[in-house]
Amino acid sequence: MKKKVVSLTSAVLLTSTFATNTLASTYTVQKGDTLTRIATKYNTTVPAIKSLNNLSSNMIYINQVLKVDESTTPTQPVQAPTVTQVKYHTVASGDSLSKIASMYKISLSDLRKWNNQNSDLIYPGQKFIVSNPSNTTSTPVVTPAPSTSAPTTPVAENTAAEYVVKSGDYLGKIATQYKLTVQELKTLNGLQSDMIYVGQKLKVSKTATPATPETSPTTNVDPVVETSKTLLGIPYVWGGNTPEGFDCSGFIYYVFNQAGTKIGRYSAEGYYSRSYYVDKPQVGDLLFFENTYKAGISHMGIYIGNNEFIHADAKGVVITNLNNTYYKERFDGYKRFY
Repeated sequence: MKKKVVSLTSAVLLTSTFATNTLASTYTVQKGDTLTRIATKYNTTVPAIKSLNNLSSNMIYINQVLKVDESTTPTQPVQAPTVTQVKYHTVASGDSLSKIASMYKISLSDLRKWNNQNSDLIYPGQKFIVSNPSNTTSTPVVTPAPSTSAPTTPVAENTAAEYVVKSGDYLGKIATQYKLTVQELKTLNGLQSDMIYVGQKLKVSKTATPATPETSPTTNVDPVVETSKTLLGIPYVWGGNTPEGFDCSGFIYYVFNQAGTKIGRYSAEGYYSRSYYVDKPQVGDLLFFENTYKAGISHMGIYIGNNEFIHADAKGVVITNLNNTYYKERFDGYKRFY
């Protein structure tokens, strides 16, 4: 009889221990929670939590149970290169960072990190490391880029003219000049981003059918906007650049870096001098305001479409309409990082 009692007690203890471990690997969403806050609390990342819970967006709801401990899930295969030499890619006309990352099945953030690349500006002939340098065991050797794109031999097109990019040009300006939309211009040239460089040749077919001017993209969620919306309600803190609190420029710094664009920490004026004006804003572009708490450029936000922008002001991270009397009177213009 005594043995049965001891065995039963042991079983209860084991069951209790197992239940505790199970509870320790999950988190129940509380009011005011965001994926960013939960990730910070458990010393993990938003993408890691989304992957653990098969989430396709950053939307969560109260009382939702989320996995927060990777040790309770099967280990994902490690994408470690099996080669022993560093791979390089030589930039060709029409390339962009995202296109190169997709070509080699690596993340955009890794591509930036391996090459100390802090901007989206690249040029033909530039070489990029496209394999993890830490996994190599021999001296890096340049290897030819895989032929996954169209042949580089020029193809004659009678219906398309060419335009050579000049200093101060941007896609919106060129598209307007040739009565095209930005999307038509990008499609003509196989561009996956808005980045262009001086001397670049662009097809500007005048026979293209004009389309309705671009509005906010609806097919893909802009990572900058998606990230920024997860921070709604976080309080204002002077000089703040973490989810504990933001000022306007600290908010920009945190959001863009979280979304994969590595930028330094500057004031609103600093970001103003590191960006250029655009006539037709796209979601993810910057807005600048002057004469708020001081003379000159003094406030900024992120355009999210429908004449609205998200920013950190005295009320914290909020969404505001540009028709707001206070901000409308102080609006300077739309800009985009170089």
